[in-house]
Amino acid sequence: MTDAAPLDLAGWRHVYSGKVRDLYEPDSDAASAAAADRMLVVASDRVSAFDHVLSPGIPDKGVLLTTLSLWWFDQLAGADGGRSIPNHLAAAHVLTLGADGRANTADDVVSLIPAAVTGRSMVVKNLDMQPIECVVRGYLTGSGWAEYRESRTVCGIALPDGLTDGDRLPEPIFTPAYKAPMGEHDENISFEQTVELVGAERAAELRDLSLEIYTRAARTAEAHGLILADTKFEFGLDAEGVLTLADEVLTSDSSRYWDAEAWAAGTTPAERMASFDKQIVRNWLAENWDKQGEPPALPAEIVERTADRYRELLGLLTG
Repeated sequence: MTDAAPLDLAGWRHVYSGKVRDLYEPDSDAASAAAADRMLVVASDRVSAFDHVLSPGIPDKGVLLTTLSLWWFDQLAGADGGRSIPNHLAAAHVLTLGADGRANTADDVVSLIPAAVTGRSMVVKNLDMQPIECVVRGYLTGSGWAEYRESRTVCGIALPDGLTDGDRLPEPIFTPAYKAPMGEHDENISFEQTVELVGAERAAELRDLSLEIYTRAARTAEAHGLILADTKFEFGLDAEGVLTLADEVLTSDSSRYWDAEAWAAGTTPAERMASFDKQIVRNWLAENWDKQGEPPALPAEIVERTADRYRELLGLLTG
């Protein structure tokens, strides 16, 4: 497990670390008017699988994830022709790509980002986060495939007989999960359990917005020769109570992307699921670790292949 301490960043105070991201709030002694009611989200190079943070990290992973998230936030703000989905970015935090392919942002936001984390950070609004991971599946695979083999359901949703690993579902399904604390397993829950946690109106809003975003993103991915098999979103409420898309969005860490041509031609799950995500890491761990104790260190070849796939996905989507 990677135990690297969060960076000491001038003007910001570390408040939380997840599996991949570190969260900072303005230092009360140094906070400027521009930083008030803002948070700094820093994407590290850490990589996680099966609820463990692995070692070593993936070089430049934080930059790649941040750049892809910013690109998708831009698409969902209307660049794809759809309605604008509220997101957690500070108002002036707009994406441009520099000559080196890294994300740049407007000057008044860049001035808040310490040089040590430039390219891997987002200045965001402080939100009241919802306790639900909003998972949408358009294809049957992963834990959904495992459940389907036992019960012909995914998160309690009945599916037709005769599906195989990697098949497209009749329609995308919303399969929420309860967000577990660091080191514990997220728990798949039913829509009814979601209602118990957040209320019927909010649960319906989370479901409908997640399905809308997935549908739009899947259409965009298809136009770039990719399949968005599944993904997960996180939402929070802003100061006005508006449900707001937060954290990362549609990245190689939070989503499964497959090569559309390989999927159409493949006759086995391995052939169909030519992945542009961390499936390489999951597959290696599944073959080399019994999920007891700490996971082994990732070989250099697995690290390099994963980084290459992350870079390739960014190139395919953003050009």
